[in-house]
Amino acid sequence: MAELNIKQLRCEISKEYAEVAMNPKKGFHFHTGRKLVNLLGYTNIWSDSRIDEIPIEAIESFAGTGNPFSIAEIKPGERVVDIGSGAGFDSFIAAKLVGTTGKVISVDMTPEMLSKAREAAKKAKINQVEFHAGNAESLPVEDEWADIVISNGVVNLCPDKLAVFKEMFRVLKPGGRIQIGDIAITKPIPKSAKSNIALWTG
Repeated sequence: MAELNIKQLRCEISKEYAEVAMNPKKGFHFHTGRKLVNLLGYTNIWSDSRIDEIPIEAIESFAGTGNPFSIAEIKPGERVVDIGSGAGFDSFIAAKLVGTTGKVISVDMTPEMLSKAREAAKKAKINQVEFHAGNAESLPVEDEWADIVISNGVVNLCPDKLAVFKEMFRVLKPGGRIQIGDIAITKPIPKSAKSNIALWTG
């Protein structure tokens, strides 16, 4: 039975999300954009007017599975790592919450998403967030840097989930916390399904 080709999997996932970055109105097998923001309950925490403060580029290419901000409050001055930040929607919310005394390091593997997020941050003059290229299994963040790690719909796309969580704990300060939204299953997945890249991406 064929083993999962990790390099090919990352390439296919990145290709999918490059399309979300470049053609957000195309329509996908998952929800995106402002509709998804509303479905995931962001407006239960933030008003529509506060959501409107987030760069439109980040909103239109938003693709997540949950709301990491519904778990606990992020406070001014805290340091946040956003894993799989995409066009930066959650990162920009975190940046607003930590304020100018805090910091957000955002990590994504899709060049088109990173480019879009960086341009949006520059245009909106949101200077407390940085977007870096990298993978969830190997974060470009120093040990014990973060107060909080957030992630939204990314862990389920990573084959080596143990490595992802090890990285989360590595970058967290003692007493730090993880706030993620993701997809979980309750039944074992056959090895044949795990090695099928088409099932990972669609």
